[in-house]
Amino acid sequence: MSTEDYDEFGNYIGGDLESDEDSDIEMAAAPAPSAPGPSTTAAPSYAPLEGLEDDDEEMDGEAEMQMTLHGVDGTAGNQVVLHEDKKYYATAAETYGEDVEAMVQEEDAQPLSEPIVAPIKIRRFTVQEKGLPTTRFDRNFMIDLMSHPSMIRNVMVAGHIHHGKTSLMDMLVFETHQLTWDVDQPTRYTDTHTLTRSRGISIKSGPMSLVLPNSKGKSNLINIIDTPGHVNFADEVASVARLVDGVVLVVDVVEGVMHGTEAVIRHAMQEKLKLVLVVNKMDRLILELRLPPSEAFFKIKHTIEEVNSVIAGIDPDDSYRLSPERGNVAFASTQMGWCFTLRTFASMYSDTFGSFDVDEFAQRLWGNIYFDSERRKFTRKPADVESKRSFVHFILEPLYKLYTQVLSEDSSTLKETLSELQITLKPSVYKMDVRPLLKVVLEAFFGPSVGLVDMITEFIPSPQESAENKVRGAYTGPLTSNIADSMIKCDPDGPTVIHVTKLYHTSDAQEFRAFGRVMSGSVRKGQSVKVLGEGYSLEDEEDMVSAVVEGIMIDESRYTIDIDRATAGNLVLLSGVDSSISKTATIVAKDIEDDLYIFRPIKHITTSVLKVAVEPIAPSELPKMLDGLRKINKSYPLVSTKVEESGEHVILGTGELYMDCVLHDLRRLFSEIEIKVSDPVTKFCETVVETSALKCYAETPNKKNKVTMISEPLETGIANDIEAGRVTMRMTNKERGNFFEKNYQWDMLASRNIWAFGPEDNGPNVLVNDTIPSEVDTKLLTSVRESIKQGFQWGTREGPLCDEPIRGVKFRILDASLAQEPIYRGGGQIIPTARRVCYSSFLLATPRLLEPVYYVEVQAPADCVAAVYTVLSRRRGHVTRDIPKPGSPLYTVKAFIPVLDANGFETDLRTATLGQAFCQMSFDHWSVVPGDPTDTSIQLRPLEPATGQSLARDLVLKTRRRKGLSDSIAVSKYLEDETIIAISASGNADLLG
Repeated sequence: MSTEDYDEFGNYIGGDLESDEDSDIEMAAAPAPSAPGPSTTAAPSYAPLEGLEDDDEEMDGEAEMQMTLHGVDGTAGNQVVLHEDKKYYATAAETYGEDVEAMVQEEDAQPLSEPIVAPIKIRRFTVQEKGLPTTRFDRNFMIDLMSHPSMIRNVMVAGHIHHGKTSLMDMLVFETHQLTWDVDQPTRYTDTHTLTRSRGISIKSGPMSLVLPNSKGKSNLINIIDTPGHVNFADEVASVARLVDGVVLVVDVVEGVMHGTEAVIRHAMQEKLKLVLVVNKMDRLILELRLPPSEAFFKIKHTIEEVNSVIAGIDPDDSYRLSPERGNVAFASTQMGWCFTLRTFASMYSDTFGSFDVDEFAQRLWGNIYFDSERRKFTRKPADVESKRSFVHFILEPLYKLYTQVLSEDSSTLKETLSELQITLKPSVYKMDVRPLLKVVLEAFFGPSVGLVDMITEFIPSPQESAENKVRGAYTGPLTSNIADSMIKCDPDGPTVIHVTKLYHTSDAQEFRAFGRVMSGSVRKGQSVKVLGEGYSLEDEEDMVSAVVEGIMIDESRYTIDIDRATAGNLVLLSGVDSSISKTATIVAKDIEDDLYIFRPIKHITTSVLKVAVEPIAPSELPKMLDGLRKINKSYPLVSTKVEESGEHVILGTGELYMDCVLHDLRRLFSEIEIKVSDPVTKFCETVVETSALKCYAETPNKKNKVTMISEPLETGIANDIEAGRVTMRMTNKERGNFFEKNYQWDMLASRNIWAFGPEDNGPNVLVNDTIPSEVDTKLLTSVRESIKQGFQWGTREGPLCDEPIRGVKFRILDASLAQEPIYRGGGQIIPTARRVCYSSFLLATPRLLEPVYYVEVQAPADCVAAVYTVLSRRRGHVTRDIPKPGSPLYTVKAFIPVLDANGFETDLRTATLGQAFCQMSFDHWSVVPGDPTDTSIQLRPLEPATGQSLARDLVLKTRRRKGLSDSIAVSKYLEDETIIAISASGNADLLG
């Protein structure tokens, strides 16, 4: 074929091609295509083929269908095929079969931002083990131990932030679990929350149940709970303290007693918990401070005495004293995985140098006892100037020697020393880096932490021994009932009673599990129970629901162990009972017919005073946010949420870090929505500083009753005593009267006529009946007592200045004129009248605004102290003390700062000191805001901060505007017309505001 037959574009331009004479098939002429239908291009229609031989006419079904799809349907030639009759593709039913459902998705049925087939979303907000990890103890043995309360110990690990609590838990976990320890990267096994991992601090408590042997080889079930050290999360400590019988107090040997340490000791002693001490980070004395052994002894001794001085300041009883020779103090470096007591170190000498009385030797290893190496005797007085204390000679110097030889990287000397100690390591171990090698050597030298277990089992009581203290301290019911008797005996066969103080969310944050202590009887899977909330009482049974225990688990932080039954004295997780629980609850068996009482709500170490308002960016997501707020309320013990009259949703927390964690969980875990957050403000209180200028009375709307009151400030300390529970309305009149007579010199008549505390049963205000029986009908007054109390509590809950609680005010009822007919003195008449007279007497007693104040403790080097002073002075703060920390280059600065001015203080402080200062802030007290909040003559300029005497007025007006209230605070709207006229006539119109 010649190339001349084609043009440059490849088209054929040559002569006619010869036809294939062998072909006996003639193609029919193609008819003109039919008119196009709705399609963009109409497909041509072909006439059937003709002249096919008989063999080719018999086509199989598959070929026939393919021909049909292309329009070859056996119709006559030149026939027009309509568009709607054409079929180009097989239907879904023909392709996939009749039993497969096929759906067609139009492209505009949903937004492009949403995929047609949504991916499977994995919600995992906690670190969890994939399966049950291998343990060095038999889990069935652990479950058997749960039936023996005498072999159980319930303890919590507590202390200041970064003192080594979580690493102590890690040490115990690695002793009981076959896991790999990375020295350079702490495991933090009990820190499971995603926020905890990213921030590097504990924000939630982490329970672990471990079987640990003591020095005699006897195993005990230790339910040990890791708690946060940051003072913002002290609510977790208080929640756990209600369930445990003792505290392992962890103190950094260099930093000593800090603010968090003191708060833990104080709360533990209030809860009557036994204390044992772990002096941690002992290697800092060697590696950081580089103190010689003789000076290191004094630093250790000073740290222990600091703890004892705090304990003695709370309770001078010598039984609480912590001392190494008593055996209730251990020394540790939890990061390196070692812990010992004097007794365990003495037993190491006994094993190496022959048997002798270990206890007698241990008694001589602490204090001003010297070892005379020449005479091989212990003496109280040094034989010469170079004599060393026994603790230095027998413990610190060997420890220093071991550290020095590992750090010097002289493997031959180290091998020789270890061989003398009968420790053999693999040759490859000596080629490791210094830190891993140090850990291996120290683990081989000290072995497991049996000294810590000895200390816990000896000084912390079992659930059986401490049951009576627990019941007396927390149970509101009579101690003579069958239920109380069973709880005191820790009877596994008694009625089921469980005290729940904490809720933990599941890994996907969709459900909560209740963590509590079985106080009596036993709880079984599938058991029907009654859940009694904090608001339950015999008079008001509304806060009670029925539930079924769907599951019982032992909590191991990163995994759980399912069990079928748990008896008295154990700490367990329960699923299926959390729906009505917000903070704490009492769970009892459904078949108990006796009168039911609850355990008291927890008294927390600190108070929620920081407040933010939240709202969803998309208003349609409000239900999601409300559900998230309910879950936040369950997850954080001290958070509280409320709706103001203006409609804004308010969250109250303890501090900036606390609120940051709460809002993170609200956004990410529980709501998964974007929210708007207001600037942080504080919770205020209202008080008076003088007695009411005149007697205030209010008439009921029907003009048939009249109540007269005055208000005056309470003596300093009464409000704190009421809130701490030192005096309660549950006391008899005589007991309560004696308390006020003895401590505050009240007269007998007034002290025995206290009607109520408000706004709650432990509110910091007092209502006193100061009427004279000869002038007032006592019987009639008693009949309206409950109504007056309700009016008083309503008034003290929402004060007249800016709807904030009233604090530290005594309201005295001076007179009451009441209708004889009961119908005219009902609650609807008396309650609002009592509230109105409370308001009027309050506003005429020189009202003042109270603001919360933080106690601040700052640790900084000496050259940064001046910068700390400067930052505090800019924020209305003032320093109370600055003292050097003995044995370290640090200074401790103690100060007070108003919560309102504390937002951003920590960031400001670190900027000013180049990150060298570290501060902790916790609520301490309420302080009067400078200025008169009712003074209308004060001119406030917008966009300018108020200072000096105008501050109170500024804060009150801003708070009222935020709550949707008017700017006017006039006492006249609470007074009767006759009183207003009388005041105006007397020339004291300025009292009316």
